[in-house]
Amino acid sequence: MLTAPSLFGAAAQKGASDLHLLVGHRPILRVTGELFDIEAEEVLTDAAMEKIIRQVATPEQFERFRIEKELDLAYGVEGARFRVNLHWEKGHIGLAARTIPQEIPTMQQLGLPPVIQGFTDLPHGLILVTGPTGAGKSTTLAAKVDYINESRRVNIITLEDPVEFLFTPKQSIIRQRQLESDMVTFAEGLKHVLRQDPDVVMVGEMRDLDTIATTLTLAETGHLVFATLHTYSAPQTISRIIDVFPPFQQTQIRLQLAMTLRGVVSQQLLPRVGGGLIATREVLVNTPACANLIRENKVEQIKNVIQTGAAVGMVSYAQDIKRMVKEGLITAETAENYLIASNENQK
Repeated sequence: MLTAPSLFGAAAQKGASDLHLLVGHRPILRVTGELFDIEAEEVLTDAAMEKIIRQVATPEQFERFRIEKELDLAYGVEGARFRVNLHWEKGHIGLAARTIPQEIPTMQQLGLPPVIQGFTDLPHGLILVTGPTGAGKSTTLAAKVDYINESRRVNIITLEDPVEFLFTPKQSIIRQRQLESDMVTFAEGLKHVLRQDPDVVMVGEMRDLDTIATTLTLAETGHLVFATLHTYSAPQTISRIIDVFPPFQQTQIRLQLAMTLRGVVSQQLLPRVGGGLIATREVLVNTPACANLIRENKVEQIKNVIQTGAAVGMVSYAQDIKRMVKEGLITAETAENYLIASNENQK
């Protein structure tokens, strides 16, 4: 019989990154980037899906899902924790779940360059982690926050949807707040976070104008702020933030961003030689030259700044890809295919 514990347990046991449940199909796992059916005698029916969803969601969550048609939540089984999205598809319930490792990896384990560790030592400013869905943004962000947790005595507040990695307080105080159960919206949570004496704030996703505006203001008022955005590169990230605002506000936002931004880490996952996935990263450090380009609305020139900024820790995707091929981490074919796709995405 198909149940939530058995399906999620199978995903954990097989080391899957994702679990997909669709009516009319057998359960599907994504392992090292490839999709595989779980060996099951039965396909999922509407009745089976509802039973599974009721095992994953509380009665209150299920009722909200029934009304709103979409729901994000967290679910755990022995050995693993998952970020779950519930949705409807052609009148049937669907589920997509992303595995969250129980152990928070270190920055060294993720292969993050030293400049990124330097970002975590800053007293204030805005650090962005960007990339497409499934690029490991949450993992990179968690590694940074846990490094601060281990090395500094500060008050850390996270705003997430849902809470993913569970932090254990070490040197720091950590409060993890979840959308809807602990706050109505990200923007509202951020507006009130100043009254909670934060030193470091992590925003799970800057998803709308209000959240972006409040995040910039928070970084401007002397706090270290980490956030994610669904963009493919550092220059695209800066353009996206500015373009969210109406034209009459964009000059002010460019000034604010130039002053508060400390760095952007953009990443994507590629097939690794020998199996599995590995991250390629672009790193932007907001030097005075870069800040000046943001203020003067010359964002298209930031790509050149990244390519020539190795002395301060900057690296472009092309430079990182070349290193990875040289070190035998990815194949030349993978590198070529990625760079073609990346150029298309950044147009």
